[in-house]
Amino acid sequence: MKILVAVKRVIDYNVQVRVKEDKTGVVTENVKMSTNPPDDNAIEEAVKIKEAGKAKEVVAITVGEEKAQETLRKALAVGADKGIHVKINNTIEPLAVSKILKKIVEKEKPDLVFMGKQAIDDDCNQTGQMLAALLNWPQATFASKIVVKDKSLEVTREVDEGLETLEVNIPAIVTCDLRLNEPRYASLPNIMKAKKKPLEQITAEELGVDTKQRIQQIKVEEPPKRKGGIKVASVAELVQKLKNEAKVI
Repeated sequence: MKILVAVKRVIDYNVQVRVKEDKTGVVTENVKMSTNPPDDNAIEEAVKIKEAGKAKEVVAITVGEEKAQETLRKALAVGADKGIHVKINNTIEPLAVSKILKKIVEKEKPDLVFMGKQAIDDDCNQTGQMLAALLNWPQATFASKIVVKDKSLEVTREVDEGLETLEVNIPAIVTCDLRLNEPRYASLPNIMKAKKKPLEQITAEELGVDTKQRIQQIKVEEPPKRKGGIKVASVAELVQKLKNEAKVI
C-alpha cells in the first residue's frame, strides 16, 4: 500500500499573527513558519502504518513557494520516503490545491491520501472533501483513530455529538484530527538523512492546473478587542443589564 500525505507551510501556531498596515493580509515576512499542526498528525499516522508493515511507501507533497520545501524536509525526516513540491508563488485556494492533488494522485497512484483536517491559517476545511469529490473516492474527515483492514479502513471521527465510527473502502481520503496521535520529533541523524531522500519539484502549469483565484479578498481586519467583564450582585441585576444594556433579551 502507498500513502500520499499533503502538508502545508503556515505561520507557526505560537506566533501572534499581525495584520498588515494596508489591510491586504497578514504579516509573513521574518515570521516563524512551520508545518500545519494537523498535517503533522497525518504524516505521523502514515509513518506508523508503514512501520506496522501495512504500507510500503509514504510520499509527502506540498504546494507553495520555494521555502515550502522546509515542510517536506521535515516530513522526510520523520519517516516519509520521498517528497513532491508543486511550486507556486501566489496565494492558492483550496479548489486549486485539490485539482493539483488530483493530478498527483493520478501520477503516483496511492491507495490512501492523508492530510490535516484543516489549515490553521485560512481554516477552510475544504481540500480533502473537494479532492474526494474530484476523484470520486470515499472520504473520512476529522479522524481520531484509524484501523487498517484488508481493503478498507475503520475510522473513528469526531462529530458534534461525540464519536462516530465508519468503514470506508480503499482507496480513500482521510483528514486527520489532532487527537489521532502524538507526532514525533525529527532527530538530528534523520534530519541529515532526509537531505539525501528524493525531492521532486514541479509547477502547477506543468500539471495543467488553473490556479487563478476565484475569491476576492476585500480587506483583512483584526477582531475588535473584547471589553472586560463585570460582576453583578443578583439575578435581577443580570437580567436588567442583558435587557437594557446588552439588548440580547
